[in-house]
Amino acid sequence: MGKRRLDRAVFFNLMFFSLTGCELLQEYLPEPDTSEPPMALVEFAPEVGVEVLWSAKVGKGTRDHYLRLPLSIIGDKVVAADYGGQVSAFDALTGEKIWEIKLDLPITGGPGGSDDLVVLGTEEAEVIALDAANGSLVWRTNVSSEILSAPSVADGIVVIRSGDDQVYGLDANDGSRLWVYQHNVPILTLRGVAAPVVADRKAIIGLAGGKLVALTLEDGQLLWERAIVIPRGRTELDRLADIDSKPVVYGGYIYTVTYNGRIAALWLADGDILWTREMSSYAGIGTDGKSLYVTDMEGSIWALESRTGASLWRQSKLLRRQPTAPTPYQNYVVVGDSAGYVHWMAKEDGHFVARIEVDEKGIVNAPLVLDDILYVNSQGGILKAIKIAG
Repeated sequence: MGKRRLDRAVFFNLMFFSLTGCELLQEYLPEPDTSEPPMALVEFAPEVGVEVLWSAKVGKGTRDHYLRLPLSIIGDKVVAADYGGQVSAFDALTGEKIWEIKLDLPITGGPGGSDDLVVLGTEEAEVIALDAANGSLVWRTNVSSEILSAPSVADGIVVIRSGDDQVYGLDANDGSRLWVYQHNVPILTLRGVAAPVVADRKAIIGLAGGKLVALTLEDGQLLWERAIVIPRGRTELDRLADIDSKPVVYGGYIYTVTYNGRIAALWLADGDILWTREMSSYAGIGTDGKSLYVTDMEGSIWALESRTGASLWRQSKLLRRQPTAPTPYQNYVVVGDSAGYVHWMAKEDGHFVARIEVDEKGIVNAPLVLDDILYVNSQGGILKAIKIAG
């Protein structure tokens, strides 16, 4: 029997999930939802003003599919895509639409890219590369399975992961295949893969089963492999330990966190583990170098000391609201949530200082920052550029 993939929707109490390689099995159907509802928003006196600089609409968003279609900042442009294949580029400062293209393809991964190229992946296992200047098609190619995370582009190579956990290195000029990295995949995995990260001419990949690997960017050779967590438990469901969020590289360190497992800091050069501690997350991590910020499975936001992993503070007033990965922004830490709110917390102790509603469809991607502007996109296709007023 082939590999079975369990959709993240099981954990979000949705009414479907996906399996690959074999038939639907009753043992993996979610239990009836008896969980508590999302925590109600707490009232507080805002300490800073929030100003929306501009707003735009990008197609119909994810159209009720649970997908991470993050924004991508490419040069002075913000690029966004919707599930239906609309890709739009906006001037990051003014919000003026620079170009837009309708691909009529189910986009499920990206956008990612470089100064010259915007790269996206589809549900039909296609990789699409567009000219970052005008949106025209540069090339298209196929991989082995659907693409569920944003590609990375560096030094003329596109690194992309397919839904069956294979990693590809493609020539950025024409999409030709340079290398493929394959590994053994657990029987049951979350439906979703961590986006690859390129740093120091290495492709850093978080894998199903809780391993982190570094590959040479030129030819995909394995440099090192580290087990962040060892899957344990009586059932395949108990043993789920995927790295489902993008690893973060900062100042020669790599930070990564697993579902149902641990958070860890490693040396980028050789993969030596500096510290680990218990923590489970599928949302992910943000860092400003001094501190590490992570959203756990329950919806708490944690600040940790980046060199040791020691706890600095915990904000637990967003439980079950499915906060995004935290984004450091000036003196604040910012997350979105499943009800479409964006929350600002003070870096010093995590207390709330501001809040704004973006879209009731919800937010699953961590906000992005360019200069002093914060960019947020919703599942409904709303894009907003926001800054602290004054």
